[in-house]
Amino acid sequence: MPVKRKFGNHKGWKRILEKHYAQTFIITDEFTGYLSLFHSIKVAESVTKRYNQKEVCILDDGYMWLHQYPLKKNHSITTMFNGDGEIVQWYIDICLEHGTENNVPWMDDLFLDIVVLPSKEVLLLDEEELEDAYRNRTISKEQYDLAWKEASDILEQLKEDQFRLLALAEQQKKELEKKLK
Repeated sequence: MPVKRKFGNHKGWKRILEKHYAQTFIITDEFTGYLSLFHSIKVAESVTKRYNQKEVCILDDGYMWLHQYPLKKNHSITTMFNGDGEIVQWYIDICLEHGTENNVPWMDDLFLDIVVLPSKEVLLLDEEELEDAYRNRTISKEQYDLAWKEASDILEQLKEDQFRLLALAEQQKKELEKKLK
């Protein structure tokens, strides 16, 4: 299982029948980096995730995903909004790096993920995928250590209510909605 490159526009995702997409690069005091907004107009089938005993629909007709790619950080954040514009979850991907290709933002996934639910419940996911990738030599010791350090730093910031990017999502989504095509 090689490191997977994920693009902000979700091009080629067969589940998506109709979509709108917008992106921008911003420099502010709170955030510098790429933003992309993916609006699923029509999907072939919805996607639901199960966390402990709770089921969370993360993709359906009318859902929006805001991707934040903070410059010089080893994570990206996807804020998932339902059709009513309510946040259903924040999904933090720990990544090796991110950049652009053909002007579309991407990130190279380093397996570990953190989910934050609106209830403020925090879940660390896919530790076994990271362990397998290291054991199978898909990633180096340095990449393995980087993933754990980045995840640990973010979990500590979340615990101390110091991870500010989550609070920016709604305003950033509103700004990008004006550019949707």
